[in-house]
Amino acid sequence: MSKHFPGRKLSWVRLSVLLAVVAVVVGAGVVSWRNYTDTRAAAASPSHFMGYVDVTATPRYAFEQPAGATSKSVVLSFIVADAKDGCTPSWGSFYSLDAAASDLDLDRRIARLRQTGGDIAVSFGGLSNQELATACTDDERLHQAYATVVDRYQLNTIDLDIEGAALADKAALARQSKAIAAVQKDRQAEGKSLSVWLTLPVAPTGLTPDGTAAVEQMLSAGVELTGVNIMTMDFGESRAAGQSMLQASIAAAEATHAQLDNVYSAARQSLGAQTLWRKIGLTPMIGQNDIVADVFTLSDAQGLHDFAQSKGVGRMSMWSLNRDAECGPNYPTLTVVSDACSGVPQGAARFSDVLGMDIDSKATASPTPLLPTTTATAVVDDPATSPYPVWSPVATYVQSDRIVWQGNVYEAKWWTKEDVPNDPVPDRAAAPWKLIGPVLPGDRPQPEVTVPLGTYPAWSATTVYHKGDRVMLDQRVFEAKWWVQTQSPEAALQGSTDSAWMKLGNEELAKVLAGQAAK
Repeated sequence: MSKHFPGRKLSWVRLSVLLAVVAVVVGAGVVSWRNYTDTRAAAASPSHFMGYVDVTATPRYAFEQPAGATSKSVVLSFIVADAKDGCTPSWGSFYSLDAAASDLDLDRRIARLRQTGGDIAVSFGGLSNQELATACTDDERLHQAYATVVDRYQLNTIDLDIEGAALADKAALARQSKAIAAVQKDRQAEGKSLSVWLTLPVAPTGLTPDGTAAVEQMLSAGVELTGVNIMTMDFGESRAAGQSMLQASIAAAEATHAQLDNVYSAARQSLGAQTLWRKIGLTPMIGQNDIVADVFTLSDAQGLHDFAQSKGVGRMSMWSLNRDAECGPNYPTLTVVSDACSGVPQGAARFSDVLGMDIDSKATASPTPLLPTTTATAVVDDPATSPYPVWSPVATYVQSDRIVWQGNVYEAKWWTKEDVPNDPVPDRAAAPWKLIGPVLPGDRPQPEVTVPLGTYPAWSATTVYHKGDRVMLDQRVFEAKWWVQTQSPEAALQGSTDSAWMKLGNEELAKVLAGQAAK
């Protein structure tokens, strides 16, 4: 015999409520899990500050001597197509990679920055010259051009600055994305990584249609983008009436965040909100922008820094470290952009310090391994591999003379004798020597350039010479600094500051030889 227990029937209303509660609980769990994984993914990707440096601008910016704690790592700009061969990389179309090493000391200065704990990225493109992919239509040579730059400077990060006509050139973008994807694969095969940032113009409403198309092109070609760096500058008429540069920059960042969400989702790469912020970089043009009405102040910089830090933006940059100083009284028209100053009052404050403060973070994964402790020993210089003479305590040196001492190259700032180049003088300005950078692998002594006898008249004790006159003595060329008679140029070789003669260096003699060859 069966026994029946009294009970209640579960109504459809109660069942619906129960299912709704379960759905809410499950949904909350899913959201919590997504937030957790998003937070972990964002934390594994560090944020960093890297100011741009215009390599070819004058006066030369000493990026190898960081001005502040936040500017140790820099983005050197710009690698573009050589004017004569579009598939050959050059610095601003002015210097080949080898010429930049010799004329700008670029390789040695990069090595010096790395000695101090800093590093470099290299930016390709910019507004003023032809990007490599625009000028070079040979896929293999284009791939090799990018790889040559990455290999020469041992790069972990590159920046692709695409703007102006290059941004609308779909064929060039396809070539570029294919080449960059190939370079990344080459690096991966070697057990190395290559971070790629895509730098694009922006309005307060976000990326332009060409900009979003460029991101889509890179992703479809298989490029692993580290992020999209937006140029929050030169807004012009796209900035609404009454909208400040800070407000326009924040609006542009938030709009770009939403756009990238759509682009990555369409590419079947679903990223959380925090991870997407890590894939955004912000680059204002400090001070006076190219558009007269657009002026980015120190106050704007502080506001943008605070916004970036609150969102966890992956990269903060600025154009440029060359300009991070107040203009002096000899620069009268502040609305005309200078390569060497900001055009706004800043006193001793630096935009780089404001924008970069506490931006750098470390990835939570892959902690830095502890390095073994070793006892450092002084480097013994080898004249056979030193690019300049090894310093001697008995020799006399004059301004611009270069020597090697304990593995580094130094340049004399004025007449000096017996002053040890690496003497740790607290006051940098008082030191007679300027550290250029380390002796590099492959360095060899530079042969002294000579010109044929008869290029200039032989020196004569009876001849009157005027400023600028040139003479020869033992195949060396000297130039008179003022009116002189009877005084031998020999004194100039001994480093005398009172000598009326100046010995011409290798660079000047090379110009003389080039001029003769052109005739």
